[in-house]
Amino acid sequence: MDFGFTLKPDHSLERVASLARLAESAGFTYGWLFDSHVLWKEPYVLLTLMAQNTKRMRLGTCVTNPATREPTVTASVLAVLQELSGGRMDLGIGRGDSARRVLGKKPTDLAMLEEATNVIRDLCEGREVTYEGTRLRFDWTGRQRLPVWIAGYGPKALELTGRIADGAIIQLADPSLVGWCIGLLRDGARKAGRDASAVSVMVAAPAHVGPRDKVRDRVRWFPALVSNHVVDLVKRYGEKGLPADLTAYVRNRPGYDYQHHAESGSSNAAFVDDESVDRFCVTGEVDEHIEKLRQLAAIGVRQFNIYLMSGEEERILELYGERIIPALSRTTATV
Repeated sequence: MDFGFTLKPDHSLERVASLARLAESAGFTYGWLFDSHVLWKEPYVLLTLMAQNTKRMRLGTCVTNPATREPTVTASVLAVLQELSGGRMDLGIGRGDSARRVLGKKPTDLAMLEEATNVIRDLCEGREVTYEGTRLRFDWTGRQRLPVWIAGYGPKALELTGRIADGAIIQLADPSLVGWCIGLLRDGARKAGRDASAVSVMVAAPAHVGPRDKVRDRVRWFPALVSNHVVDLVKRYGEKGLPADLTAYVRNRPGYDYQHHAESGSSNAAFVDDESVDRFCVTGEVDEHIEKLRQLAAIGVRQFNIYLMSGEEERILELYGERIIPALSRTTATV
C-alpha cells in the first residue's frame, strides 16, 4: 500500500515545505493539495514549493475541477511542473465542490469532466487535441506521462473513472462503502474493455491517532464534508439507489457553511454522529489504524491518502512513518 497526504492550503509557505520534507522522510510517496482558490491559497504555487523540497514524492491536486480553471491552462501549468519536478506530477480532478459553490455555482456535469480530463492529459503528454472546435498542441512540453485520478462516489462517476482514469479517489474509509464503490469502478472498467485492475484505488480520509473518544471531534468535519456529495447523490438517484450506510446520516443535516469547509471543530459537523466518524475516518490507536488499513487493502485499496488537516500534523506524519507505514509495507491490495 502506498501512502499520501493532502494539505488544506492555509499554511505558511515555510510550513508547507517543512511538512512535505517530513512526509517524504517518513515514507509517504504522494503529496496532494486541495484546490479551492477563494477559500485558501493558490495550490500550484504551493505544488512548486513542494516539488522543490522533495526528491521522489509524486504531487498533485486532490482535487481540481474543469470549470474554475480552464483545461488548457491546467494542462500548461502541469506540463511546466512536470519539467520542474522531473515528471512527478499527477492530476486529481472532480466535478468541483467548494471551489464552485463559493462562487455561487454548481458542480460541473460528468460530460464536461470527461472532456476536460482528456484534454488536460493529452496536451500535457504532447498530443494534439481538438477543443471547442480548435486544434491545439503544446510543442514545448517534455511529454512525461500524467497519471489521472478522478474523484467521485456515484455509479455514473465511477463508471467514467473506470473508463478513462488511472486512479479513483474515494473520500471514505468505510470498507463496506469503499467496496461498493470499487464494484462500480470495476464494472466501468470492464464495460470499456479494460482490465479491472488497471485503475488504482485511493482512499482519502482524515486519520488521527489516539483514543477514539478523544480524537473524534478533530475529524468530525469529514463526514460533514462528504455529506455535500451524498446530498447530491440522493437528489440524482434517490435513497433506494444508494447504500443506506451512505445516506442515513444526512437526513437531519441542517445545511453547510462553505466558509468553514474542512475545518476541525466547525459547526458544520454538529449533526454527525460518532458511528459515522468512526466509519468514514481512521481513528483509534496505532493497532486500530493498521487493522483498518489492512481491511481496505484486502478489498483493493492501493493508496491511503491522509487528509492532514485536523491538527498535530507533524505528529501524525511521524507516527505513520515510525509505526504504521512499516507495518503495511508488505500489504498488497487485492484485485
